[in-house]
Amino acid sequence: MFFGEYTYKVDEKGRVPIPSKFRREMREKIILSRGPDKCITVYPISELNKLSETLASRAIGKTASRTLNRAIFGSAFDASFDKQGRVVLPTVLREFADIKDEITIVGVNNTVEMWNTALWKEEQQKANEQYSQIIESLEV
Repeated sequence: MFFGEYTYKVDEKGRVPIPSKFRREMREKIILSRGPDKCITVYPISELNKLSETLASRAIGKTASRTLNRAIFGSAFDASFDKQGRVVLPTVLREFADIKDEITIVGVNNTVEMWNTALWKEEQQKANEQYSQIIESLEV
């Protein structure tokens, strides 16, 4: 389980450190892909495998299924940690998420998200405004 948020600087080579507690859970290799909300989603291999199995079981003929597969897997990149615990963020993903010099890394249960810090603050504001309504709508 991943939780918490961490803000870092992206270096001139597009590298960013991953919190050590996240790295322990991710092991050595991860997959970076476009997230649904203008962020980069970081998948541990085990979680991407689960997602892949779920999506493979969906009807291939459905447009939404094909579109989702393209969005996740078509924009995916292998990544591994260097000796300092950093990963290189591919330019195409940095551009998609509007990540330039500062990044906020957020634990989101079974995945991790990487956000432009200003966009993350906006996302938090929206979540704070909707929090109680969302909880009330859940059948828990």
